[in-house]
Amino acid sequence: MFLEEREGHPPARIVETPSGMLNAIGLQGIGVHRFVAEKLPQLRDRGAVVIANICGSTIDEYADIARILDAADGVGAIELNISCPNIKKGGMMFGCSLQGTHDVVSAVRRVTQLPLIPKLTPNVTDVAAFAVAAQDAGSDAVSLVNTFLAMAIDVETRHPKLSNIVGGLSGPAIRPIAVRMVHECRQAVDLPIIGMGGIMTAEDALEFIIAGASAVQVGTANFVDPFIWGKLTTGLTDYLQRHDLSNVAELVGTLDAGKGDTMWTSS
Repeated sequence: MFLEEREGHPPARIVETPSGMLNAIGLQGIGVHRFVAEKLPQLRDRGAVVIANICGSTIDEYADIARILDAADGVGAIELNISCPNIKKGGMMFGCSLQGTHDVVSAVRRVTQLPLIPKLTPNVTDVAAFAVAAQDAGSDAVSLVNTFLAMAIDVETRHPKLSNIVGGLSGPAIRPIAVRMVHECRQAVDLPIIGMGGIMTAEDALEFIIAGASAVQVGTANFVDPFIWGKLTTGLTDYLQRHDLSNVAELVGTLDAGKGDTMWTSS
């Protein structure tokens, strides 16, 4: 959410792709003030654990939102969407700059003691370096990956299928890349990692966990199956029983890579 209400982009905002989905919602939302007044009490009354995802066009906006959420009753943690353009730096995404990542996290850290979880963009050459920058700035965890910049074209009209031209690619198509990035971050930081990107089955979630994620998020799969979470938890429980394990935490970062590494050179 932003500080103020936001309409987002006009339609079309979602396009189905092979093994995935493109979206360009434009971060539509009611803003932090209405969220605290209208939504948070409902979530609190239902016993929900609230992790508020916040956005900003400036570092000050991130800090202002965090300050409001810190004072509210019922927020458990703040996830920082640092894939927002920095209007003071020519529109470059905060999360595509090591300094921008560090500056946003540091600014928010100064105004709240709530757990901070920067959501890292995959649209960089070395995501692990950004995890390190987030850790150095005071993060409590990192979540990754956000969507990949992509586009789709209607070849008959020669128009982009999204009104915003470009959008974020999610779904199973990105999962192997996301798993690799989680593994790289696991090698670089001591922070808990929340992994995401194309999880559709318990086996998919287990890939992220074994690669180094302490928890997972599921997005696109909810569009396909609103009951996906029950199936995931059932599948994870069955795996634990079959492998004589008592807790998913026993699996975190247990990848046996042998003598291999993640360095790869194109032929």
